[in-house]
Amino acid sequence: MTPLDSGGPSPTAVDRVADAVRAEILTGALPADAPLREEAASERYGVSRHTVRAAFQRLVAERLAVAVPYRGVRVTSFDRATIIALQQLRAALEVEAVRIAGERFGEVWPDAAVAPAREALEQLAASVDWLEAERVHAEFHHALVAASGSSRIVEAHAALGGELLLFLLHVRPHYTLESLVAEHGALLDDVQSRGPDAIREHLAHSTRLLVGE
Repeated sequence: MTPLDSGGPSPTAVDRVADAVRAEILTGALPADAPLREEAASERYGVSRHTVRAAFQRLVAERLAVAVPYRGVRVTSFDRATIIALQQLRAALEVEAVRIAGERFGEVWPDAAVAPAREALEQLAASVDWLEAERVHAEFHHALVAASGSSRIVEAHAALGGELLLFLLHVRPHYTLESLVAEHGALLDDVQSRGPDAIREHLAHSTRLLVGE
C-alpha cells in the first residue's frame, strides 16, 4: 500500500490516484470492462474512499471509465459501435481542420504550421514505451488540427482527451513503433499535398483494423 493522504481528500491525493489508475488503463494493465473498486483502491493507495471516488469520477469525465448502474465504475469497453462513433467524430474534426489548413496554406504548409507535428514525430521515434507513444501519437493528431487555426475545432478535438488515448491503446497491437512513425511521417506529407482525403483514409484504415472490415 502506498499512502497518499491521511484523511479527507486533497487535490494532490485525487490527482495521484487518478494518475495511477489512468496509467494502468492506458497500458492495458486494467483491461476493458474491468471493475474499479473503491474499497480495494482505498486500501491500495492508502487514501479515503471519498478520494478514490473523486479520482474515479475524473476518469469517467475523461471517458476512460464508465459508471454503470448496479455495476459500479468500470474501464471503458471499446465495442464496434463505440469505435465507429469516435472515429466519425474524429473525422468530422480532423478532416475539416486539414481542409481549412489547406485553404490557408496551399500544398506546402509553412514551417510554423508543421513544426509541432514534426516535433511529435521525433518524440514518437524516441519513445521508450507504448504509454509515451500513445500520448505523443495523440499530440501529433492535435498538431494537425491546430494547423487549421480554428479555435473551436481545436478545443473540440482536445476534449477527446483520454478517450483518444484509449482508442490508440487498442490500435497498438497492429503496429511497431517504427511502422507508427513511418505511417505518420507519410501522413504529414500527404495532408499537405492531398488534403482532407489523406486524413480521411488514415482514419478509415485504423477503423478497419479494429472492427475487421
